[in-house]
Amino acid sequence: MERGGNAVIQLIVQIVMARLLAPEQFGALAIMLVFVNVGNVIVQSGLNTALVQAKDVSDRDYSTVFWMCASISVIIYLAIFFSAPAIASFYALPYLVWPLRGIGLIVVINAYNSIQIAKVTRDLQFRKIFIATISSVILSAFCGIAAAVFGFGLWALVVQQLMYQLVNCIVLAFEVDWKPRLCFELERAKAFFSFGWRLLVSGLLATVYQSLGNLVIGKQFSSAQLGLVSQGEKYPQAVGSMLDGAIQPVMLSAVAHVQDDLSAVKRLVRRALKTSTYLIFPSMTLFAVIAPVLVPALLGDQWVSSVPFLQIYCFVYALLPIHTTNLQALNGMGRSDLFLRLEIIKKSYGLANLLFCAFVLRDVKLLVLSYMLTGLISTFVNAFPNKKVIGYSYAEQVRDILPACVLSLASAALALSVTFFATGALITVLGQIAVFAVAYLGLSALFKVESFTYIMSMLKKALGR
Repeated sequence: MERGGNAVIQLIVQIVMARLLAPEQFGALAIMLVFVNVGNVIVQSGLNTALVQAKDVSDRDYSTVFWMCASISVIIYLAIFFSAPAIASFYALPYLVWPLRGIGLIVVINAYNSIQIAKVTRDLQFRKIFIATISSVILSAFCGIAAAVFGFGLWALVVQQLMYQLVNCIVLAFEVDWKPRLCFELERAKAFFSFGWRLLVSGLLATVYQSLGNLVIGKQFSSAQLGLVSQGEKYPQAVGSMLDGAIQPVMLSAVAHVQDDLSAVKRLVRRALKTSTYLIFPSMTLFAVIAPVLVPALLGDQWVSSVPFLQIYCFVYALLPIHTTNLQALNGMGRSDLFLRLEIIKKSYGLANLLFCAFVLRDVKLLVLSYMLTGLISTFVNAFPNKKVIGYSYAEQVRDILPACVLSLASAALALSVTFFATGALITVLGQIAVFAVAYLGLSALFKVESFTYIMSMLKKALGR
């Protein structure tokens, strides 16, 4: 509910703001978020995951990690503040200076909030995250849309981002029974950092690599082109994060609690992978099918050029479960060393691909299209170590996700036929959704797909309560 409510409201907000603002302004936001996201990774330094994964954690441990994160956040924010003019000059966007300085405050806010989320995640108290998320997304939506309506332009996007993080932090502060204390234990800090530094490097590699694409597109092509690409990625990313993100944090905490029982770990990981794939693959397939009609109807004709990018990212994010499940399994088992090695390998060939497409081929569509190939290769790279760590091979994983893939493609073929009969955007989209849903669920029930049976049994239990 937390992930779903957040994604639905955020999508509505993005649709409204996309109608009020121009692609160039979304491109400018994508550039600013690069520095915020990198700052967040450095501030957390993998320490929040270390708190979740550790077998025993005390209140003094939470305070120790907080003071580490808080100190780093101040340094990072000062770096963003003073480098803002140089960044704005590099991209020939002089109006970027103060919006970047404003949105950079997210780094400081998250230094506190990451500890709260780690504590709640460790204790499996996801109801508290649900309340905080829904509160923050509603209030930030109101503020952002109001600012856009009154003509604040790029500042409307900054306000929406800032308010989301601030409200989320404040609401959790009222809910979580923890406040930082004036204590710092050096030995515990070293212990957490010995686990977290690998995740820090891994996170930096992942974030810098992903962000580098935005920086390169913004510089090599244009901020308007970057706005189209980022808008095309935003919606598949939101849907994928909603569905996969509802399962993976729970799996991480659950694996950490039974990490000494490999058979139990494998059962948890298989269930997470099959359930995530069963939900995400059809969602992405359906999204790609309805995108040509849906995007101009909802966002306006100025965003039609983002449709090919959106469809490409649907494929990329359809692979999300196999990435996140394998990586979270390694984290839950305390194998941050393997996590780091995998990130180095993936980012090496990913960076080569990015630079070749941007500076040799000089084609932004080919650049984004190449993410499909690197995504496929990365599924094998991420899955390979878990054959040894938990006894879950890549071949087994492919067999586990195959039913969802086949049923999704069959349902998509039926949904595409609606375009030959329906008239009007609304009827076409609703018809395609209805046909796809009936086909996917009907075939799942007919062939007794395990994930379908599992989800139905869980829903019955939930409703029975």
